[in-house]
Amino acid sequence: MSPLAELADELFDLVLARFPIGASFAGVPGHDDRLTDYSRPAEEAFAASVAGLAARAAAVPDEDLSTTDRITKRTIAHEAAVLAGQIEGRWIEFTVSDYLLTPVAGLLSALHDVPLNDDLPKRLAALPEFLATVAQRQRDGLAAGLTPLTHLVQAAIANLDVRLATVDTFVRSEACRPVVTSLVAPAIAEYRDFLATEVLPHGRDTEHAGLCWLPGGSERYATAVRAHTTTSLTPDELHQMGLDVLADLAHDYVELGRRVFGTDELPEIFRRLRDDPALRWSNAEEMIAAATATVRRAERAAPDWFHQVPSTVCDVRAFPPSTSTLPGAYRHGSLDGSRPGTFHVNTDRPAETPRHQIEALAFHEAVPGHHFEVTGAETRTDLPLLRRTASVSAYREGWGLYSERLADEMGLYTDDLARLGMLMMDSTRAGRLVVDTGLHAQGWSRQRGIDYLLANTPMAPHHVESEVDRYLAVPGQALAYMVGRLEIQRLRRKAEAALGDRFDVRDFHAVVLSEGAVPLSVLDELITEWIDRVSGRA
Repeated sequence: MSPLAELADELFDLVLARFPIGASFAGVPGHDDRLTDYSRPAEEAFAASVAGLAARAAAVPDEDLSTTDRITKRTIAHEAAVLAGQIEGRWIEFTVSDYLLTPVAGLLSALHDVPLNDDLPKRLAALPEFLATVAQRQRDGLAAGLTPLTHLVQAAIANLDVRLATVDTFVRSEACRPVVTSLVAPAIAEYRDFLATEVLPHGRDTEHAGLCWLPGGSERYATAVRAHTTTSLTPDELHQMGLDVLADLAHDYVELGRRVFGTDELPEIFRRLRDDPALRWSNAEEMIAAATATVRRAERAAPDWFHQVPSTVCDVRAFPPSTSTLPGAYRHGSLDGSRPGTFHVNTDRPAETPRHQIEALAFHEAVPGHHFEVTGAETRTDLPLLRRTASVSAYREGWGLYSERLADEMGLYTDDLARLGMLMMDSTRAGRLVVDTGLHAQGWSRQRGIDYLLANTPMAPHHVESEVDRYLAVPGQALAYMVGRLEIQRLRRKAEAALGDRFDVRDFHAVVLSEGAVPLSVLDELITEWIDRVSGRA
């Protein structure tokens, strides 16, 4: 094993110890009785360990490194910077929300479907200390002027009320029951009361919704932008990028809207997509059936576009009740292959969910989207585990969004209405560039963000509000999608122009997926090196 692979394994072990829930989902034993320790001493110790390891990796000379080791070195640097940024930015102290990517909401959701074993009661018994630690950190945040957004605190309280009303759902074995009754329910209630009495009165209003209104907020946002996009693009550049993409999409909407609705008026096209009750689902079973059929159709077509396809099919299931506002999400399988990757569909409100969204969503979350890139990385047993599981938002979400457009090339959309769903997803992601940067860098109010998305996308009002709250809960994360997709498309155009008749889209996809999730600059290098090899310039 190379020195860099050993360092990658060390970092992976540090991350598993820091985030034991993730270890359990990955099927790595030894962590199933624990939860993350968000105390300041624990964070400082973790940050010091990660910084020391990153320095050791940086000291390894670049000369004569293999491609794998070169990328491993860059991955270690990226992952270390992201982890350090989370701690230095004190995100735990003010990210109060019901959104799944925030610590408390994410943990309570994960406890419903984390792999069940004999250690689960011990893990549940650790919840009171976990919540007490988070509460203390959030007290520290208030003292430092790091105030959460009142609207999101209210959403978090409402979510905790749902958890308390359905607390028996944490009882996944009889051994869990006394722990849930005596420890889990009281701890959730105590944290809920802490938010209501200590945090809510000091929250900031929605006119001052973004990070730029917090002490050091601009610097925190810049760090988040770098972490999620893996680029040096500024908030102003990203904002303009979103405006440009939305302007281009308007032409596509008009073309399809004329065929589907008989109108080329963009507001009327949006109104029909947003308000027509005939374009909504009847029930959850219908949604799951459509999602499953879409995934299976994509699996059958994939061999014509990919040299290798996953050996395991993608499972399709409904989200557990009341655990997410997302329309859908992919959860990776276990590293040993015993649990398949799963596309979860949010079936909570069928009558409010657009039918035309399901196909693009399935192509993004399942096939050929996250199921292909996640499974492909996890089966690369020659890579360090850090590389096989690295979470690089711009790469992963960029591939997912690229997959939505690739599915159109593959002829997978059933009709023009489904293709309008593809445009709807596109405009949502482009709108994210505009609104995320508008909120956190330009000082937009929450309402201004909502108004912008209602005017420039066909999303329904409650979906728009959920989107804006997502950007407020996890600043910068929503930027990754369109930034990553545009870069993958740019690299494909570059390869097509350079290789001409020698370009094979299956080869391109093989290179893009060859090294797991990587920063976009590394992906550029991989594609450039492949072009040089095929063209004989290497």
